Amino acid sequence: MSLPSRVQLIDVGPRDGLQNEKQPVPASVKIELVHRLQAAGLTEIEVTSFVSPKWVPQMADNAEVMNGIQRQAGVRYSVLTPNAQGFEAARVTKPDEIVVFGAASEAFSQKNINCSIAESIERFAPVVQAALAAGIAVRGAMSCTVGCPYEGDIAPERVAYLAGLMKQIGVQRVDVADTIGAGTPLKVQKAIEATLPYFDVDHICGHFHDTYGQALANTLASLQMGVWNFQSSVAGLGGCPYAKGATGNVSTEDVVYMLHGMGIATGIDLDKLVDAGAFISDFLGRKPNSNVAKAILNKRAG
Repeated sequence: MSLPSRVQLIDVGPRDGLQNEKQPVPASVKIELVHRLQAAGLTEIEVTSFVSPKWVPQMADNAEVMNGIQRQAGVRYSVLTPNAQGFEAARVTKPDEIVVFGAASEAFSQKNINCSIAESIERFAPVVQAALAAGIAVRGAMSCTVGCPYEGDIAPERVAYLAGLMKQIGVQRVDVADTIGAGTPLKVQKAIEATLPYFDVDHICGHFHDTYGQALANTLASLQMGVWNFQSSVAGLGGCPYAKGATGNVSTEDVVYMLHGMGIATGIDLDKLVDAGAFISDFLGRKPNSNVAKAILNKRAG
């Protein structure tokens, strides 16, 4: 079996991981988390989102967080921008990449952003063009590519439809996301296959939630197809406010442990990564949602 020799991980903990936390997380804590992640060797970090604080109050400090980061050479800092207003606010903080999003499920699109899939892409088109004109990279998050809390299983044809629309408006790379964590390896592979006519394997990123404990298996299935970009969240933080029952993203610690055990390089120091996860988990008053982190922390405690 031919597998990638290295994997690029994007840690989405500071944004996707914290956005639904009920207790306020101060900007200083978010900044410290980003600093700890980059010190552990993460070279891509999804920092925050420029959305209305009315809808996502946890991200109201977006500019403060972006401006407070001590940027490290070689690290890409990305932000989510849902519309033109969000992009204009984000541009001032000089992100390296913006993220636009769409769903492969019509019902999810309506619940999430109150419009159809096609309408969502129309809204994002000028945002993408403005970003590219400003020299800012653009990633497209494709949610619900294998399952939807409202529609159930999602046909690969719906994924292909969304990927084609993203390509048309200039998106440079896409995330194939199992938003509710219900995907299994063959379903994930079919979603990736549906994306390949529009984006080559180097520009496809796997984004898996672990609701049913399938995230690592889905990561392996993607690796077998040559995918080498993945998203994960330190300490397994996160979920989706519009996907009832969906638990956190797969933990970065678990993914790194698996990859290193397979001889696949990530450039990440696992011990420092565990420390970063412990830092934010301690602040939130709970243990990391990562089997690897728990095992390492227990071993340290003797």
